Amino acid sequence: MTDITTVNPTTGKDIKDYDYMSSDEVNKIIDASHQAFLEWRQVSHEQRAKVITSIGDTLLKHKEELAKLMTEERGKTYEASLGEVDLCKAICVFTAEQGAAALAEDERETEGLKKGLISYEPIGIIYGIQPWNFPAYQVFRYTIANLMAGNSILLKHASNVTGSGLLIEKILHESDLPDALFRTLLISHDQSEKVIEHDKVRGVTLTGSDVAGRVVAQQAAKVLKKTVMELGSNDAFIVLDDADLDLAAATCAHARLYNNGETCIAAKRFVVVDSVYDEFRKLVIEKFNSYKVGDPMDDSTDIGPLSSAKQRDNLHQQVQESVSKGATITLGGEVPDMPGAFYPPTILENIMPDQPAYKDELFGPVASLIRAKDQDDALRIANDSRYGLGGAIFSKDEDKAISLAQQYFDTGMVYINGYDLVNPGLPFGGVKNSGYGREHGGFGIKEFVNIKAVHVVGKKSA
Repeated sequence: MTDITTVNPTTGKDIKDYDYMSSDEVNKIIDASHQAFLEWRQVSHEQRAKVITSIGDTLLKHKEELAKLMTEERGKTYEASLGEVDLCKAICVFTAEQGAAALAEDERETEGLKKGLISYEPIGIIYGIQPWNFPAYQVFRYTIANLMAGNSILLKHASNVTGSGLLIEKILHESDLPDALFRTLLISHDQSEKVIEHDKVRGVTLTGSDVAGRVVAQQAAKVLKKTVMELGSNDAFIVLDDADLDLAAATCAHARLYNNGETCIAAKRFVVVDSVYDEFRKLVIEKFNSYKVGDPMDDSTDIGPLSSAKQRDNLHQQVQESVSKGATITLGGEVPDMPGAFYPPTILENIMPDQPAYKDELFGPVASLIRAKDQDDALRIANDSRYGLGGAIFSKDEDKAISLAQQYFDTGMVYINGYDLVNPGLPFGGVKNSGYGREHGGFGIKEFVNIKAVHVVGKKSA
């Protein structure tokens, strides 16, 4: 019996079958990964950076192949898949250029000591459990930083992008990286817990829902393993009375509908102050209407299918439950009569706190349009969420927007008058039920290191 079958969400047809690895095979991979780590940890930062550069160069040789497979397996547009590969390359470039400096030894003048030294030492195997929405980026995000830090990597990818996970392994193996430093595991959830428990596995990172995060974090906590959790969100994009409404509407539409709306840091709640609500509403409906749903390999397509029929059905159920509790459908909201896991750009209004459209994460092209009384009310609504990953503020007064973002927005990231998705030079991560820990910006490289203090005892030289 086949354990995994990948399915093309555009056609509904099966792509390929895969079997789980045996427990014995997994244990041998872990042993080899640990042995490779023992050698890799001795490699200089500068040499590791050269290997990271070779990974980025090898990645680009497979750019079209990987992009097409990601589109086939999870339905994102081919254009977006190509852009995702470019982002992975950018991560390699940033890490190769900045990694050695981020890991440099720190010497401190300390009272009573000749000197104090702080070094950032690798700890071992880092096990990543990754989702399907960005099949390459999610892997490169934790892999490249931790390879630079001197660790080795195991990957459990989402089953519906199994082919992408194996192709990424092939790409890294064609680079200058020793093969055992990166392996993709085809395993069940029960096997995954055994990997977490394995004494040679030293850290666990998960990107996924807050439900999955609780399970994996508890599994790791039982064996005292360090974790990083990058979980879901319900990001609020605030439009203030002095905003450029054309810019705000165009940006909110893009930030909601990019990647078929299946992005943790997408715009999900459009919180608009009363004085400009009606004008913004008109503009954002126009923008949503301009997005074309269709074949993700077609250059004219803006939105492909959701990752699976199950994902589409779950999203539609959230919409229907919101409507049953008083929300109204302003645009979309109906499952199209066509093959594939498609869902139209949808806008909901009359949003109330007991509705999924207000309190939960809607992972797809559905926006909640919420009227706020004023600026203070908009910030209250934005923070009235169990999540805290990202958000945005639109105002022509940039200084005011920055101040509000820093002092009042209870999230790990805030955009001002735009949408950037992610930048390798800035930290990525959230608070509350959006998880903990940071990736990118030189911070991710230190999440899974031993921050070691060396006390040099003796008198200082005259």
